[in-house]
Amino acid sequence: MPDNDSIFASRALYLQVAERLREQIFNRELEPGNWIDEQKLAADYGISRTPLREALKVLAVEGLVTMKMRRGAYVTEMSAQDVSQVYRLLALLESDAAAQVAEGASPAELAELRQLHEQLEAEVGQRDDFFRTNERFHMRLLAMAHNRWREQIVNDLRKVMKLNRHHSLFRQGRIEESLAEHRALLNALEQRTPEEAARLMRAHFDNGLTAAQTA
Repeated sequence: MPDNDSIFASRALYLQVAERLREQIFNRELEPGNWIDEQKLAADYGISRTPLREALKVLAVEGLVTMKMRRGAYVTEMSAQDVSQVYRLLALLESDAAAQVAEGASPAELAELRQLHEQLEAEVGQRDDFFRTNERFHMRLLAMAHNRWREQIVNDLRKVMKLNRHHSLFRQGRIEESLAEHRALLNALEQRTPEEAARLMRAHFDNGLTAAQTA
């Protein structure tokens, strides 16, 4: 029977493998729809297939990997319906959070969101940095609404959205539109108007879905 140290070491290994796989998927080194060659990956990583399979189970729960009976693991491919459903869920969850932040956020928290937005404005020509800061803005707003279950769900949904080949911000002019929507949202938050903040956040995701469908 393995001792506790070996059990914890094994758990740490499969989580590290899961993180590495996640990065490869997000970086398109493993493309959506592609079969995952477990034998090759295990050899590349210098590990046995056991922690790799445990890592794949983690990514399957997150929705990044699809397990097919007798065919193995595949990187999940987003359909148009998948994209629409995820955007609508994000709109519901984040608009509710925006209303709560408008009601209860401290001046320091609103200043933090304003600072993140200003960083976004400065990163318009730096796509990867812009995407990361945009996600930080949304996740910080969620954190300020103090509902860890909503944060967890949104975090998982945002991971899945990175599989989308036609990201809304890829469409010409969408980044500038998104920034204008953020400015309006920030104004509603700072003016403490919950209904307007919720409406603007819903519109932000509705417009993002339209852009993703036409990208």
